[in-house]
Amino acid sequence: MKRRTIVLTLAALFAATVVCFAADDVNMGTWKLNEGKSKLAAGATKNNTVVYEAAGDSVKVTVDGVDGTGKPVHNEWTGMFDGKDYPVTGDSNSDMRSYRRINAHTLAMTVKKGGKTTMSGRITVSPDGKSRTVAISGTDAMGMKMSSTAVYDKQ
Repeated sequence: MKRRTIVLTLAALFAATVVCFAADDVNMGTWKLNEGKSKLAAGATKNNTVVYEAAGDSVKVTVDGVDGTGKPVHNEWTGMFDGKDYPVTGDSNSDMRSYRRINAHTLAMTVKKGGKTTMSGRITVSPDGKSRTVAISGTDAMGMKMSSTAVYDKQ
């Protein structure tokens, strides 16, 4: 009887854990840029595909696109949605990035280069989980103020 109770308790705990993690995963998956719905700053990098995937206890974000001159770009970030800075690889405009969970559908993002914040914004996933909007503002590589709104569709 005791063994059965322990097994049932562990099964219930496992099921509850899966449900909790599933509720927090609205950002996970592959997102494709919807240029028709986006308002990108002139000469801004177009992140055509953004992939959020689990990497152990962390999240890995892989970005592929083209810069303002049409040259391919690829960068990666691995960290947690805890507001702490984690390194970015492959991005000449940033070396650190942080994400902070505001609620189940919204993240705050900060991008830094050399310890200085260059961009900040919000990532909001729609209630149905089929699209997300990334609104950012900051300074571009030439020090000019800019803002962009990119809309992505879940693949």
